[in-house]
Amino acid sequence: MPHRIRSQHDRNGAKEKAIGLDRLPLEQGGRAAEVYRNGQSYWSGQVKQDVQELPGIKEELGIQSEMLVPLCVETKRRGVVLASSSHPDFFRKQDFHFLEAVTNWIGVVLHRAELSELHAREQTEQSRRLAAEEILTVMAHDLRNFLTPLKGRLDLLERRARREMQDAYVRELEVVSLLVKRLNSLVVSLLDAERLRQGFFSLQRQVVDVVEVIQEVVPIWSTSEHPIQTQAPAQLLLTADRDRLQQAIENLLSNAATHAEPNTPVQVTVAQEGFWATVTVRNQGEALTSDQLQALFQPFAKGTRSQGLGLGLWLAQHIAQAHQGTLTAHTEAGTTICFTLSLPLRPN
Repeated sequence: MPHRIRSQHDRNGAKEKAIGLDRLPLEQGGRAAEVYRNGQSYWSGQVKQDVQELPGIKEELGIQSEMLVPLCVETKRRGVVLASSSHPDFFRKQDFHFLEAVTNWIGVVLHRAELSELHAREQTEQSRRLAAEEILTVMAHDLRNFLTPLKGRLDLLERRARREMQDAYVRELEVVSLLVKRLNSLVVSLLDAERLRQGFFSLQRQVVDVVEVIQEVVPIWSTSEHPIQTQAPAQLLLTADRDRLQQAIENLLSNAATHAEPNTPVQVTVAQEGFWATVTVRNQGEALTSDQLQALFQPFAKGTRSQGLGLGLWLAQHIAQAHQGTLTAHTEAGTTICFTLSLPLRPN
């Protein structure tokens, strides 16, 4: 909705407001709306004879000369700058060019101000993020020191329970061990985030069967509420870091199971497309906007059902990029969320 822009000393200001001409809806028409729509400047010294100008401007305000210039910030039209007079043929050609120059200058100033504001927000956000990452990294190191002996004790207790055929204790210890495993995965993600930030993230490449990796991790994440359905060839070999590849796939499966609608399956498709191996993970979830899709791979980006710190997809994407591959997301049929991990079979 373009607004009439006027000097605060404009004597017609109060009258404009009184008759509702201080704001001009586009559907109301008139020269201001026309200039805003088509982006073409307008200049007339005989407004009284202009049948396309609003009657209120000509009759109520008594405007006989006016110049209107579209106000653009970078490439986006934001409004209209107006100069008017109650005298006919009041403005000259140089006045019109001067108003165009002033309007252009206003657009440049506004653009710079917006860029400065955006930069300040980004700097503040980056500072907060770095501070959070530093605190979490320290915590991750401390947690890892406790997790190693804890896992050893749990393994010892589980072996003893199996030896004594204490099935109830075995089941409980299996649940606790799974929780410890998930906590350890969280600690690894935090430490990996620090390695990425410092540039120490490295790969140990070897020949890996991606189908075998998926067959190993699927039973961990497949549940009665979210069974994982797999479609894959018998074997698909590629050169990759096996642990990192497993980490990326686990993060995708964990994300899919977390955000899937209740009692819906997670579908995993493995395929070879030319010189690429692709792993596609689909789940039925909440519809996502394009902005939400882009934010999925930001560190510490969390959805309404997230249980972790929002690092899983971010790390998975960096693992893909470290392998000279990609991880992308899109929606299918409205609410099907699809993640595709693409890795070269033989990276350069």
